[in-house]
Amino acid sequence: QVPLVESGGGLVQSGGSLRVSCLASLSIFEFYAVGWFRQAPGQQRELVATMSNRDRIRYADSVKGRFTISRDNAKKTTYLQMNNLKPEDTAVYYCNAKTSDTNNYWGQGTQVTVSS
Repeated sequence: QVPLVESGGGLVQSGGSLRVSCLASLSIFEFYAVGWFRQAPGQQRELVATMSNRDRIRYADSVKGRFTISRDNAKKTTYLQMNNLKPEDTAVYYCNAKTSDTNNYWGQGTQVTVSS
């Protein structure tokens, strides 16, 4: 079964907000880091935000000050709060969980579309 499931994507207007979620299956009970990536049409998949198991966070320059990554350990869910969305944020957003030095998992993605 898919170990990570994203949800919360949708269509919003420019300047609006959206929160996407990443739910981990019960088989994933520890991780080195979790993160959000995105891929727009015709572009490479890029890192958006990451959080280590020691709560060290890194954001892409393009989203600093607008996006916030957080985690609810009890719910095994990682969130990405996206504020002041721009059309260039339009992409499929993917969750990733690194569970060892060499092992990581991907979700299937959730579409975020920002209209002008």
